Amino acid sequence: MVQNEVVKIVKKKRFYIVLLILAVMVPIFSYAQMRQSLERQESYGSDWRLEVQQAIIDNQNSLSSDRVPQEWKVYRQIYIQQMQYYLDNDVNPNEPGGVTFTREFINNSASLFLPLMIMTIASDLVSSERTGGTIKMLLTRPIRRWKVLLSKLTALLMFVSLIVVSAYVICYAIAGLFFGYSGWTIPIFTGFVLNGSDVDLSYVQATPQWQYLLMQAGLVWFVGTVVALLAFMVSVLVRSTAASIVVMMAALISGSILVNMASSWTSAKYLFMVNLGLTEYLAGNPAPIEGMTLGFSLAVLVVWAAVSVIISFIVFTKRDVLT
Repeated sequence: MVQNEVVKIVKKKRFYIVLLILAVMVPIFSYAQMRQSLERQESYGSDWRLEVQQAIIDNQNSLSSDRVPQEWKVYRQIYIQQMQYYLDNDVNPNEPGGVTFTREFINNSASLFLPLMIMTIASDLVSSERTGGTIKMLLTRPIRRWKVLLSKLTALLMFVSLIVVSAYVICYAIAGLFFGYSGWTIPIFTGFVLNGSDVDLSYVQATPQWQYLLMQAGLVWFVGTVVALLAFMVSVLVRSTAASIVVMMAALISGSILVNMASSWTSAKYLFMVNLGLTEYLAGNPAPIEGMTLGFSLAVLVVWAAVSVIISFIVFTKRDVLT
């Protein structure tokens, strides 16, 4: 049954579209990053310390501006302390390379772009059966409904893993043509503990970039799985494929907007969309709402995922889906 569901997903060709989008977007961003690197070299030469020092000075100067929101000032204060730590330890935080580009691209894509790609696969797994009129044929077979749904869910999780792995492979393969394929052992500092606008450096440790990528990939996979399960639930609840896609797309996009506006709305931290930026914790960036931590966001997403799976199976097994 799982094999049949995999074949169905492949025949829809949406997975190939996801790969095509990645293959088109990555070279564009790689070229833009290369141009930016060349401009930095023209301004600062080969001494990366000058660039980091100037970034620290620019951010320090912006702290006195009344036009900069307080949330941004906190972010910049944290950024200044982190960059100073890299400078004190003689580590270039912007070391060019295919591995570094991959890390930054995935970090920026983890909360919206990749979830949108995964959503395109998950949003019509059940609703498309109704739209295509194949749901009656599927459920009249001598197989229990929960097994049918479980096979679809298993196939979906396989493609979530495949999309995450493909994103890393495509990104590294293409970015390496622009920046080279080195950089696996460059140290990345993790363990920055945020206390308001101050950074506790007592837990900071140097992590090889390859190990950082593994931790990042785990968080990205977890986010993708949660989004896939939620989209799967919507596909069960909504009969129209188009409506299913629109609902999830609206939720993800509104979440990315809400992250930048919800600092004073503390209850928003229980929404799944606000907790998708798990890689930001790994990078030592401040949480969108005070009180949020990696453990908190993981717990919130686990609850949302569990509830969505329970609802999906209850509705699919109990409701008359043949009408």
